[in-house]
Amino acid sequence: MSKSLLSLAITAAVLSGCSLIPDYQQPQAPVAAQYPQGPAYSPAEAANQAAAEQGWRQFFHDPALQQLIQTALVNNRDLRVAALNIDAYAAQYQIQRADLFPAISANGSGSRQRTPARMSQTGEAAISSQYSATLGVSAYELDLFGRVRSLSEQALQTYFSSEEARRSTQISLVASVANAYLTWQADKELLKLTQDTLAAYEESYRLTSRSNEVGVASALDLSQARTSVENARVQLARYTRQVAQDENSLTLLLGTSIPANLPSPQPLSADLLSELPAGLPSELLQRRPDILAAEHNLKAANASIGAARAAFFPSISLTANAGTLSPDMGGLFKGGSGTWSFAPQINIPIFNAGSLRASLDYSKIQKDINVAQYEKSIQTAFQEVSDGLAARQTYNQQLQAQRDFVNANQDYYRLAERRYRIGVDSNLTFLDAQRSLFSAQQALITDRLAQLTSEVNLYKALGGGWNEQSSQNAAVSKEAPPLKLF
Repeated sequence: MSKSLLSLAITAAVLSGCSLIPDYQQPQAPVAAQYPQGPAYSPAEAANQAAAEQGWRQFFHDPALQQLIQTALVNNRDLRVAALNIDAYAAQYQIQRADLFPAISANGSGSRQRTPARMSQTGEAAISSQYSATLGVSAYELDLFGRVRSLSEQALQTYFSSEEARRSTQISLVASVANAYLTWQADKELLKLTQDTLAAYEESYRLTSRSNEVGVASALDLSQARTSVENARVQLARYTRQVAQDENSLTLLLGTSIPANLPSPQPLSADLLSELPAGLPSELLQRRPDILAAEHNLKAANASIGAARAAFFPSISLTANAGTLSPDMGGLFKGGSGTWSFAPQINIPIFNAGSLRASLDYSKIQKDINVAQYEKSIQTAFQEVSDGLAARQTYNQQLQAQRDFVNANQDYYRLAERRYRIGVDSNLTFLDAQRSLFSAQQALITDRLAQLTSEVNLYKALGGGWNEQSSQNAAVSKEAPPLKLF
């Protein structure tokens, strides 16, 4: 019987060469070959290093932010779930791949039975025994038309997709931590600005109140000075709340409390980020993990068509075992006690009310859906990068104009204060200069935050944030997980 089992295995291996999976053709990228050009974009430059290969420690210069990102990569729960999903899909792939091999099991059993005299053919009570030891293969399907291999390929591509999903989760996490940190720092700067402005308003109100008491300043001047103080107090409460909420958001992203030994943060005006090369749209197909995940899902859907096609053809399953059978333990392994059984089974679909045809149609529709999702992921990536490139050029211009506007308001404030102190202008002009300067300084901080977050989002859109150091390899190994036998 051992020779029969060996012959069966060889035959199965020979017959398992057929596959009905359609040849995979990568869809054409539904975007232009170049990023948009125009007044909102800076001239394209050659990239010495792809953004996806630039490590986040190299891109982010602030040591405090680097420590927060490192903390999040260790403790964030979403990233932990993504990593566990990889293990789960690897296990599912191994379950599906195991169907390609016969399941061999050994079984030993024994029984003793007493038959009463009135039920015995001899008229006397009898005790019978039976012992057996078998080695067998149960319901092994010969994969003649590649149904099992198609399902295995589908599970493998789903596993690859989960790997890319983890990369995408990490890239999003790095960008989210960076944006949350920058927002936190901007709100703290706005809070400090408001505190300083409130102190200036209160001093101005105090001086105006004295002038009113001696009849120099009118009641209208005093009322206007008070409105400035109350407005600054409203802003103070607002930014105090926002700073606290920013800390809570950052704590959630980190998965733990903000480290107490965090280095002193750098101001928003410092050189916080590295310059990013954009490259070409075609590079996104190999850099963006969400695009790669969508393509693996498309390949999985393509493999499911092969399984649906194979269901139209006959399937053969084999059950076989060989062993020994004896009425007593002593004779279990003696000559002449051998036993075997061989039970092949063939299943030929004849009538199923169109179920198989509908299953095939469903698989093809799912593939078309995945093609559309793959193309949409490319279009989304192209749009995100294009928006980032437009923001880069225009924010540089906007920030420079805003700095000039702040400088002009500072000159206006100094002149208005001097003229008010010597009695040339009224208090209204001075208060207007204070409000204009405060508003311009707020806008400068807000615009700087918007510029930084747009650069972080561009880094994310280009696939950056996977590596810690730029010298590390950003590629994810596209190898099937090892089959675990035990």
